[in-house]
Amino acid sequence: MGLQIIKPDTNLDFIGIRKIAFILSAVLILAGLGSLLIKGGPKYGIDFAGGMIVQVKVDKAVDVGAIKDAVDTLKLPGLVVQSLGLEGDHEYLIRTSSSNISSEEVRGKINTALTDNLGASFEIQRLEMVGPKVGADLRSQALEALFYAVLLIAVYISGRFEQRWTAAAVMAAALAGGVYGIGLLGLDMGWLILVALIITVGLCWYLKLNYALGAVVALIHDVIITVGLFSIMNKEFDLTIIAALLTIVGYSLNDTIIVFDRIRENTHAKQGKMSFGRIINLSVNQTLSRTIMTSATTLLVVLCLYVMGGSVIHDFALALLIGITVGTYSSIFVASPILYGFGPSEQPEAEEA
Repeated sequence: MGLQIIKPDTNLDFIGIRKIAFILSAVLILAGLGSLLIKGGPKYGIDFAGGMIVQVKVDKAVDVGAIKDAVDTLKLPGLVVQSLGLEGDHEYLIRTSSSNISSEEVRGKINTALTDNLGASFEIQRLEMVGPKVGADLRSQALEALFYAVLLIAVYISGRFEQRWTAAAVMAAALAGGVYGIGLLGLDMGWLILVALIITVGLCWYLKLNYALGAVVALIHDVIITVGLFSIMNKEFDLTIIAALLTIVGYSLNDTIIVFDRIRENTHAKQGKMSFGRIINLSVNQTLSRTIMTSATTLLVVLCLYVMGGSVIHDFALALLIGITVGTYSSIFVASPILYGFGPSEQPEAEEA
């Protein structure tokens, strides 16, 4: 018998408190969007904004602050210094968003600054440069990856849970046509993806793909809150954060599918005997122990990465910590209530007794 931290006969009214959950989600989303508006968008890392990375190895332990003080005199824009590898490696990353000067010039300036101010022997092991054009292309491709992940998920959910592959195909075709048409207007990729996501949600609603609608809204909810909290904490967005967001989308979807599977099973077994709201409550309560145990064990591993993984993986682990927590919450308090709100109306709550 599996370990259970939630009693099998638990009967929490998740549908009854959905408005409180929606208010909490709205507060988090508005706070994040407000931060993004105030700051003019996400704080892009070198991968997306362009810049240089310099890897330095020092012959003895040196505080990160000492290296930053040593190169601060160069007045390089967006300067960030991080420790790299294990504590005994004495390796550091110096990152700057400057891309208007040559890599050799940056190497020479950093070499001079560290020689004059650090007071320790060092070696510049690596210097990488990302141009602003490459950064913009990477940013567009990252947004596309997120969007197509959500679109394919909507198609899959529609086919699996509602056996409506034709409607799902119509949605995908209509969206592809809509995205192509909007693309002809020459919109920035960020705005194009935003409009495409709105169209996706609208098509799910219009075609009555209720399971897909619940899943897609939950995924968008998770990504927006994670991005918003990163903006509030003034964290940079780079390719590792995009990888974290795609991981969050997959994890949240897995949680949602577990709950949706049980809702579908109970709907077939108890249709006519129980209102749709009670069926959803029953299903969420039945999967609650599994959901919490899975999330707790995953969060424990990610927490170890966050604490002991070093500064290079620190933000990736932080994004996962936020995303997995929010994803677990959304499977219970967002996806299921959305499904309830747009689900069958022939069994009103008044029939519950």
